[in-house]
Amino acid sequence: MTDLVLIEKSDRILTVRINRLDRKNALTHAMYTALGDALAAAENDADIRCVLFTGSEDCFTAGNDLGEFATGLPGAFEETPVGRFLLLLATASKPVVASVNGPAVGIGTTMLLHCDLVFAGTNTRFQMPFANLGLCPEGGSSLLLPSWIGRPRAAELLMLGGAFTADDAARLGLINRVCEPAETEARALDACKQLANQAPAAIRATKELLNRPTLNQLKETMLAEGELFAERLKSPEASEAFRAFVEKRQPDFSSFE
Repeated sequence: MTDLVLIEKSDRILTVRINRLDRKNALTHAMYTALGDALAAAENDADIRCVLFTGSEDCFTAGNDLGEFATGLPGAFEETPVGRFLLLLATASKPVVASVNGPAVGIGTTMLLHCDLVFAGTNTRFQMPFANLGLCPEGGSSLLLPSWIGRPRAAELLMLGGAFTADDAARLGLINRVCEPAETEARALDACKQLANQAPAAIRATKELLNRPTLNQLKETMLAEGELFAERLKSPEASEAFRAFVEKRQPDFSSFE
């Protein structure tokens, strides 16, 4: 277990805190392993009724650690730390709540599509800049976003990759509440406590029914996205984007077909 992901169990709630503030909570393979382990532990612990994902008052996560991911994914997507985490999150039987402040980039946004309740601070900036980095959507976002907010808006978010606010996310129906940053985690924790005090089997049954219509297609989509994402990581376009990121300039895709 890495100290970059902090785990706390209290009142039948498992709080999973991303804790790499010096790098804007950028996620490494080891951190994904810890996040997946936390979900697996929650699934197998009858005393845990709800999981809360959070970061700090200033930052949720800036997404993948590009320095590490530039070398590619270590194996088949579903066997990689990030693939395992996403699949565990998408198939979790217990409710998952997220408290989000500050940057929520890439998987910092797409992972929220699998949370049952999301509370975001007014300082939150969501972004899915996959195409900007020469990559492709992940986390089932290419399936869920068009079905939830319509294809034109999904195309705008995934193809143009611009940032959007918590108010924008609320209008699109992607989150539940917009909060003051200092209150976001407390509001999310209140929801967790309410969920933990309700009939656990009834909550699990409700979640199963909500997920049932798209679960098989979601798994298929996530695996297809993951395979293509791994290929894109090795592409010349991604190499140019990662170099541009390090050099703090705009990538130049003018020579690509």
